[in-house]
Amino acid sequence: MKLPVEFTGLEGRCLYQEKPVRFFNQSHKGWTHPYEYQNNGSNLHSAGCGIFSLAVVIQRMCGLEADVNALADFSCSCGGRGDDGTDRPALLAGLTGCAKKEPLSLTVWTCYNGEQLGAFNEAVEAFNATVGRDKNIVVSASSLGSVNDLEQNVMDAVQGKVGAQEVPDIFSAYADTAYAVDSLGRVADLGPYLTEKDRKEYIESYLSEGDFRGDGSIKIFPVAKATELLVVNDTDWRAFAEATGTSADEFATIEGVTAMAQRYYEWTDSLTDAPNDGKALFGRDAMANYMIIGAKQLGCDIFETKDGQTTVNLPREVAKRLWDHYYVPYVKGYFSASGRFRSDDMKTGNVLAFVGSSAGCTFFPDHVTRSDEESYPIEIKTYPAPKFEGGGDYAVQQGAGMVVIRKSDEQVEAAARFLKWFTQSDWAIEFSVTSGYLPVTAEDNDMAKIEKDSPSMKKNVRDSLSTAVQVVRQNTLYTSKAFKNGMSARKKLEYAMSDAAKADRQRAVEAIENGATQEAAVAAFVSEERFDAWYAQLMDELNELAAQ
Repeated sequence: MKLPVEFTGLEGRCLYQEKPVRFFNQSHKGWTHPYEYQNNGSNLHSAGCGIFSLAVVIQRMCGLEADVNALADFSCSCGGRGDDGTDRPALLAGLTGCAKKEPLSLTVWTCYNGEQLGAFNEAVEAFNATVGRDKNIVVSASSLGSVNDLEQNVMDAVQGKVGAQEVPDIFSAYADTAYAVDSLGRVADLGPYLTEKDRKEYIESYLSEGDFRGDGSIKIFPVAKATELLVVNDTDWRAFAEATGTSADEFATIEGVTAMAQRYYEWTDSLTDAPNDGKALFGRDAMANYMIIGAKQLGCDIFETKDGQTTVNLPREVAKRLWDHYYVPYVKGYFSASGRFRSDDMKTGNVLAFVGSSAGCTFFPDHVTRSDEESYPIEIKTYPAPKFEGGGDYAVQQGAGMVVIRKSDEQVEAAARFLKWFTQSDWAIEFSVTSGYLPVTAEDNDMAKIEKDSPSMKKNVRDSLSTAVQVVRQNTLYTSKAFKNGMSARKKLEYAMSDAAKADRQRAVEAIENGATQEAAVAAFVSEERFDAWYAQLMDELNELAAQ
């Protein structure tokens, strides 16, 4: 590029991309060295001529910092003095090679969408403009749609299927998918890239989720986590509570919610002349969480993995208690699930309360719309998810982390640098507030800090995060360890009880419509025989999956 400057005088000046660049003409008879540089304690930064000026030009024009001391050594090795780079062609070639070095590119696949995707993309841009620029790293991110879409694309890429995209450097994943990719030998261990000080900054259970073999490895890097909350349509619930003397204290236990749901069904049934038209109070989004966390609260891990072998541990008495506080009230009409999510059911007035992810707070409804003609605003209130009476203080830990594909040491180190920056910078709280997820460091799990950094966050997000932080601080977070067929086993827990409850409730409704009483219609479904048949089938299917 020809710069608009003439070297006819002692010096010349020009603007390059609106930045001033000053040049000296050493062939001019009035030339003297403009800086002191001999025997006065000065260094190359303050006294260097050719080397320092070339380094400045490279930095201003290319955005890359050159080590002037290293360049001085290079000059001396080429026969120069070390202060001005006598062998200028070789020095310029070295500088040119440095300037042309391609940045290390990292591709990230996520399943983020909406505000969460926007917040993540903004963070990526901020990294590229700061740390990425300084370290010559460029991150590019893309969303591949739903969780299932992402999982399928990752597995296709890793397995090299025809038509699959190139394997990304980093991808968002839950433990089962990360475990499957790790079983193929493709996942990098990020443990060596975290110092002991780094590790102490994160909530311990978040890091250990990716330690598949108990050797201290980190195969899943936590970036955003969630737990479960009880979400209540407080507007309609208060009317019910005032009419029946119901206390919000009952929300603390699963048994309390079941008793409240029966009371709500009977109260709404009494408001009309039609028999058996009571309404459901409660629903759940994730039945697998209910089964796994409920069992843990009652003293057992449904899946126990040791030395690579997984066994199923779900005693009959534990399964029966889970059954009695979901299947039975569902069949009786006290619980319900009709929409895709329970927030949808709340939006249509089909339930007043549900247990769902804290990260779903951006989707909590602010209106109930019963029909085209009937719609009204509601206030939402959140509580910690209810626990079993007398059970342990366990709460679910959920939320996808980031998995790094093992390609080269340089690539893995760059990926670790980006992920540490993302979770330890101000963007961590910004991402949480925007998406509703929890920060992953202990320091950031503090509502005073969150509110100070984001005073304008939405009310639903503030209330949800406040309750979620309380849950994290007052409970032991738990998630079952990943294992072969773990994804299939979890799906079995997700649908085994809920599908049975939905099908049997439909049969009970049909019996009532044909003239049966509520008690008679549900009698066969709430029997010990019905439970035993379901339990035996579930255990057979789980044991078969664990044994494969």
